[in-house]
Amino acid sequence: MLSGLLAPASWVYGCAVWVRNLVYDGHRSERVANIHVISVGNLAVGGTGKTPFAAWLARFLSERGKRVAVVSRGYGRDELLLHCRWNPEVPVEADADRVIAVERARDAGATVAVLDDGFQHRRLARDLDVVLLAAEDAFPGRVLPTGPYREAAASLARADVILVTRRTASSERARSVLRCARDFAPSCLGGVVRLAPAGWVDLGGEQVGAPSGDVLAVAAVARPGDFRENVAVLLGAKVELLAFHDHHEYCDGDIRRITTTADGRAVVVTEKDAVKLAPWASDLPEAYVLTQRVVWESGRDEVEMRTSEAVGGFT
Repeated sequence: MLSGLLAPASWVYGCAVWVRNLVYDGHRSERVANIHVISVGNLAVGGTGKTPFAAWLARFLSERGKRVAVVSRGYGRDELLLHCRWNPEVPVEADADRVIAVERARDAGATVAVLDDGFQHRRLARDLDVVLLAAEDAFPGRVLPTGPYREAAASLARADVILVTRRTASSERARSVLRCARDFAPSCLGGVVRLAPAGWVDLGGEQVGAPSGDVLAVAAVARPGDFRENVAVLLGAKVELLAFHDHHEYCDGDIRRITTTADGRAVVVTEKDAVKLAPWASDLPEAYVLTQRVVWESGRDEVEMRTSEAVGGFT
C-alpha cells in the first residue's frame, strides 16, 4: 500500500533525474587540467561498497607510481576517516563542489583523483567511470522513494566499467546481475567483486582474535542486516543487531544504549562505525571490529588494463 501511495513521487523523481541527465548530455563537462579523474559511484543510495573499492583503487594506483588523492563530497565523516586509516599516505580532499576539490588535489601534487561517489556528479569530466551494483539489490529496480535507486538502470550506458559487489549474495546471483546490467551497457567492461570478511581488530586498529560466545552487532551502515549475517556465519553464535541510520554520529546516549543492550556481551562493529566509536573505547564493552577486503572474482585484468589507459599508463 505504501509503495502504491509513493509511486507518483517515484515517477516525478525519475522524470526530474531524466531531465537533469538530458541537460548534461547536451553540455560538455568541466575538465580540470593536468590531472586524471576516476569516478567510483553507484546507482543505489548506498551499500554497494564504493568506499572500500575507492580505497582499493587508490592503493592500486599509488603502488604503481601515481600520486593519488581521494576526493569526496564530505557528507559522511566516517568515510573520510576510513580513507585516512586505510591509506594514510593518500591525501583526502572533501568539498561539495568536486571540481574545486580536484583542483586542490592537483595543486597539492596529485596526478590522479579518485572520486568516492561521483557517478551523479556530472559537472566534472572524468577519464573513467566505474559503477558498482550490489548483488543483494533487485535489478533493475525502482527509483526513490519506492526503491533504492537514484537513477534508472538505463543510466549505466554512460559508465565505462560495471562491477557487481556481493557480501551475502551468491556468486551465481552476482553473475546474473552483471549479465542483466550489460543489457543496458553492452560495451562496458564488467566484473564481480566480493567484499569479504578479513579479520578482527580492536577499536584502535590492533589485530585481535575473534570474540567468543553470543555478541551484539552494532552498525550504522546502509545494510546492517548483511553485517549481522556475516558475523553470525563467521562466529557460529547468536548475534543480536542494534542498527542506527547510515552515517549516524554517535553520542553519549548511544554509548549508554549500546552498553545496556550488550548486557555483558562483546560488541562487534563495522570499520565504518569503529572510526566514530574509537573515542568511547574505554566506555564501551569489549569491542571487536570486523574488517573486510576486496576480493576479485572476475574482470580484474581487464579493469586494471583499462585503468592504466585512463591514467596514461604505469611506469
